[in-house]
This record gives sequence, C-alpha cells and structure tokens, in this order.
Amino acid sequence: MVLDEVERRRGISAALVYPFMRSLMESPFPAPGKTIKVKTFLPGAGNEVLELRRPMDSRLEHVDFECLFTCLSVRQLIRIFASLLLERRVIFVADKLSTLSSCSHAVVALLYPFSWQHTFIPVLPASMIDIVCCPTPFLVGLLSSSLPKLKELPVEEALMVNLGSDRFIRQMDDEDTLLPRKLQAALEQALERKNELISQDSDSDSDDECNTLNGLVSEVFIRFFVETVGHYSLFLTQSEKGDRAFQREAFRKSVASKSIRRFLEVFMESQMFAGFIQDRELRKCRAKGLFEQRVEQYLEELPDTEQSGMNKFLRGLGNKMKFLHKKN
Repeated sequence: MVLDEVERRRGISAALVYPFMRSLMESPFPAPGKTIKVKTFLPGAGNEVLELRRPMDSRLEHVDFECLFTCLSVRQLIRIFASLLLERRVIFVADKLSTLSSCSHAVVALLYPFSWQHTFIPVLPASMIDIVCCPTPFLVGLLSSSLPKLKELPVEEALMVNLGSDRFIRQMDDEDTLLPRKLQAALEQALERKNELISQDSDSDSDDECNTLNGLVSEVFIRFFVETVGHYSLFLTQSEKGDRAFQREAFRKSVASKSIRRFLEVFMESQMFAGFIQDRELRKCRAKGLFEQRVEQYLEELPDTEQSGMNKFLRGLGNKMKFLHKKN
C-alpha cells in the first residue's frame, strides 16, 4: 500500500513523494496487526489521513491470494497445492510476467508452515527453458510465448498449468487422490464459500485480519495442516542432554484416519517435512508462530472425538475465524 501511495503522488508530481515519506518515517513502526495513521496532503484532495495496517502474520505482507482465484478455480488450485505438497514438478504458463510472479509466490505461501525446498523460478527466461527437463522437483513460470518450445522438450512427468484458461496442459491424472478425501472436500467447501465467509465475519467483532481474503485463505490451509500434522509436538522427545528427537512411526500411527495415515506415509518422505521437523528439533525454545498458535488450540480440542471430517475442519476453522458459528 505504501508503494501504491508513492506511485500515486509521483504521478502528480515527484515533489509530493518526499513529504509523504517524511510523514511515514516520523510515524511509529506498527506492531503486527496494528494500524498507524499518516497525515498527508494532495493537491485537489486537500489533507488526508491514511490508515496503514501491518498484517498480523508478516509472511503475507507481500502475498496476494486474489490472483490465484482470478486465474484458477478452487478445484484446480487444490490439485496444484496437492502436487506441490508431494514435491512434484509444476509449470505455470501465462501471458503476463506479473501473473506468473504473483501466482507463483501466492501458491508457495499456501504451504506454510512448510517451505518449498526445491527450484523456484517464478519467471523463467526463455533462454533457460531447458531447466524444465530437470528430473528434480521445481516450480517455474513461463510466458505463453514459450509454450510451443515447451511442448517440444522431453519434459518428465510434470503438471503444466495454463493460468490464462484455468486448464491443465499436462497432468498426472491422480491429482484428485493425493490428499485425504474428507479434508480435501472441506478445503474445497471453505474456499468456495470464501466471499460468504468474509462477509459474515466483517459483520462480527472478530479480528480485522480475518475480514480479508488473505486472512481467510491462510487460515483455511493452516487448518488443513493442523488436522494432518498438528500433533507433531507430542512426538518430540528430549534426551537428558537436551537434544530433541522426533518419533516418526509413533507420530504416523497415532492418527486414527486411514486416509490421513496414507497421506503422511508419502508426505513424511518429502524434504519439506524433513526441514520442518529438523527446525523444530534444533530450536532451543518453542516456536510462537501462527501455526503453533493454531496447534495449541487444536490440541485442546483433541478430547472431543465426536467431530470428524468436514464438520470438524469447518468447526475448527470457525472457532478462530468466528464466522461459522451461525451455521454450525
């Protein structure tokens, strides 16, 4: 938003940029989730007071999930998400550089609290297109002008996505079977209802962060990970020397759902999962990020065994977002 305001002023006169930046620099840096007011002046508009809000979760500060829903249907987005979770090769194709960049960064943000560990090139230059022949996982973006060349290359199994038409150019045909069935259905239902849920929440007294598309989408995918791996901390044991170790098999076998156990068998072999667990094993103190906050809430819910599948997912999401209480 700050850059938008700078550009707005620069479009009128470059002399208007400095006073705005000076006012901004004199304002206190907001804490996560807090808002600051900046007084400014624009010819023709007079004095203005801008409210600038810092996101509660800084990882979303430069992410815009709107681009994903502009280019992709919910079902296609979930298929791409599943492919990335299992560290497959994914290629985005679009007419504009901005579309490739925005969608690539947004889809990687969906993986939080995990991090993409492999090749990530949001905009791959045409001169480097041979990279798509690499046998290791990657997420790359290509301009549509490179599509004819792409189709000629001996690309190994990969998911190729046309962001302009919401269609798969090439796929593995198993994308709908990669995630636990009930959780996939819950993901789809929550995302299909995103506008309704945001509207409901904006009428409540919940945190403003939940009133945005970014806030909603983030919570939906975090809930998926809470449901699948939220119990990980229960299986981090500590030795007398203070070293932490993760009990892998006990962690997987503790899950009651067969479909989630099958998913974990594959997901636990990924570098994303390995990096996540290694980070937790090496930490001297417990992490306090958004995911860990949701995990604490989830562990408090564990004794309630009556909920399952989609209802449990949506209710767990609703406990935080406060917009499902009217219908659940």
